[in-house]
Amino acid sequence: MTDGVEERVEALWTAATAGDEPAATAVATGALDAGMPMETLLLEVVAGVQARVGREWAANRLSVAQEHTATAVNERVLATLAHRMPGQDGPGRGRIMVACIDGEWHAFPARLLAEVLRVRGWHVDYLGAQVPTPHLVAHLHLTNPDAVALSSSLAIRLPAAHAAITACQAAGTPVVAGGAAFGPDGRYARLLGADGWAPDARAAADLLAAGPLPRRTGSREEPLGLADREYTELTRSAGDLVGGIVTELARGPEPAGCTEQQLGQLAEQVAYLVDFLRAALYVDDPKLFSAFVGWMRHVLTARDIPGSLLPAALDALSGRLDGFPRALDMVARARARCP
Repeated sequence: MTDGVEERVEALWTAATAGDEPAATAVATGALDAGMPMETLLLEVVAGVQARVGREWAANRLSVAQEHTATAVNERVLATLAHRMPGQDGPGRGRIMVACIDGEWHAFPARLLAEVLRVRGWHVDYLGAQVPTPHLVAHLHLTNPDAVALSSSLAIRLPAAHAAITACQAAGTPVVAGGAAFGPDGRYARLLGADGWAPDARAAADLLAAGPLPRRTGSREEPLGLADREYTELTRSAGDLVGGIVTELARGPEPAGCTEQQLGQLAEQVAYLVDFLRAALYVDDPKLFSAFVGWMRHVLTARDIPGSLLPAALDALSGRLDGFPRALDMVARARARCP
């Protein structure tokens, strides 16, 4: 880490998890006053603390309320730092629109990118979380940016991401995709036709600085395997599917000893199981579903939910997938990794 970064990370972590907004902003502004570069502060301190918040929540060492509190404090820190940005004289590098995919409420990575781009001299239109695609395109026509940066953290938003990417390109604006939803190597960004992909804010800023992305003209051929019959029918019946699985599990022996809160978490995770299966079908990648099942197993274990519940949920899901051979294969692969 850069000199002074580790100390600032620990100080910001302490303030954010305590919900102490004044102390958190004092840590950030104090780092600037001490000469820490703004980009270092954003990417190594603030982003580092926020990543730690996510890891601690997954490990059940932070409650949902504590995670929300820390995130809200870090968002206020970003807002405070935005007011410390130097004013721009002249047009700067150009104009970038930054937004989250429709349904994506994890806005922190997108906001972080917006501030890094401002540091680099771009004019930035930051639209925030859960931007419906028609509103995204309307704003695009209003501002005519050089590129659109679309962010998504959850792979269940990939169908919405596909719609947004296609709509922006149809309006003649290139798209850079980023966030965990697009895969660790950007494979889903490429599959959905994005003009660029970046694993983090610094890489995205470097990509945009390297030169203008090409603007597409005319229509492009859709990737194979998207929105086929299995995906469409599973999407249509998702609510009934989740309800049936939860009911079956509640009647079985696995929930014995679970608290009401744990059962509520189980119902939420079953819904995510179905949603991630749909996303895996959309991009035709069984590894997407298996990776989520592995992560879910870690989260449930950290919350003392019986380990037999996840295999039971996968078995119940398989029992309702008659006529869905691709979906059945994906669930079977994931189930084989759950003892």
